[in-house]
Amino acid sequence: MYIPNSSFFPLIIVALPLLYWAFNFRKQTKLAFYVHDYLSGHDTSAITVAGKDGPQTSVLSFGTIIAVDDPVTEGPDLNSKLIGRAQGMYVNSQLDGKGLHLMFSIIFTDGIYKGSTMEIQGADLFAMKEREFSIVSGTGYFRFVRGYGIMTTHFIDIPNLKAILKLDVTVNHY
Repeated sequence: MYIPNSSFFPLIIVALPLLYWAFNFRKQTKLAFYVHDYLSGHDTSAITVAGKDGPQTSVLSFGTIIAVDDPVTEGPDLNSKLIGRAQGMYVNSQLDGKGLHLMFSIIFTDGIYKGSTMEIQGADLFAMKEREFSIVSGTGYFRFVRGYGIMTTHFIDIPNLKAILKLDVTVNHY
């Protein structure tokens, strides 16, 4: 049986990881956008669908489920360029009512990411200034995406149940 030159074997061991690294073309994308979440008014984009008092349950009550179809814009003003929609739901999942669990898609409808999506999941302890969430998947430009985001409350009006949230997102994808 022929045994290859033993000095060639270490070269292969070093070359394989380098080749993997060289051909692993991951990209990193950073985005910032605003989600307008309004549970009241003429521009309502979210509604209570279930809770202990049915659709009349407050978003601030444990167990409340909210369906959302919120506008996503480039800037904090609702009249800034509309780039997509945040569609999905959140559940008030903290016994004292001060925390939500988010599950929604950012569906890009304009701009360079038009037709692509990003799937967001995570906790939103909305009393905190900054909250971190996960980007768990995506489609189109964001296929095989993984990443995270930082959510900050740009504006909140609790009596009228209106909020503007800034999402700073960092994702790795191919």
